[in-house]
Amino acid sequence: MKTNYLYLGALLICFSSCKKEETKVEETVVKTDSTAVEEPTPQVAMDSAAMNKAWEEYATVGEPHKILSNDTGTWTEDLTFWMGPEDKNPQKYTATADIKMILGGRYQEQRHKGKMMGMDFEGISTMAYNNASGEFTSTWIDNMGTGMMIASGKYDEASKSIQLAGEMVDPLTKKLKKFREIMTIVDADTRKMESFDTSPDGKEFKSMEIVMKRKK
Repeated sequence: MKTNYLYLGALLICFSSCKKEETKVEETVVKTDSTAVEEPTPQVAMDSAAMNKAWEEYATVGEPHKILSNDTGTWTEDLTFWMGPEDKNPQKYTATADIKMILGGRYQEQRHKGKMMGMDFEGISTMAYNNASGEFTSTWIDNMGTGMMIASGKYDEASKSIQLAGEMVDPLTKKLKKFREIMTIVDADTRKMESFDTSPDGKEFKSMEIVMKRKK
């Protein structure tokens, strides 16, 4: 009988303890459920007239696109490559470029062909002026890699140049590194493109220069 009381007492203690734990859990749930949730900021809907006006402005060809259209034509290119900040013997090559405007004069397309390191070289570039962001954006792909270079920036009226900056994955280190480009209008039939790379120690250096002459 004494043993039965002990078992009964143990059961009562366990039951009481379990009830307390359940109460704690319920209290915790209540507290959690009572946490205030921030309501998202309501978006003000544009009327159809405002939407049409915004899209019309976004799609309109303007003065920045005319700057790009002035490059239309066939060009000869003299290319110089530097492999690093201390490179005193840069490599030199020649190529040609065909440039035209596409999609109603909204984008510039460049197709480059030449010989590099004894191999046929081909590269394609696009340039856009985004009316919404107020910036130029360029892309570059070629047959000597599988990546795409993307850069953006603004036009500097004083130097007559489009100054672009971007990031790319270094094929050697597999890490992101910064680069920048300057595309200068030298005169009506001359363009200069300069590319600046970043060395492993973080120093910027001029890695490429292309002097372009329009064929007549």
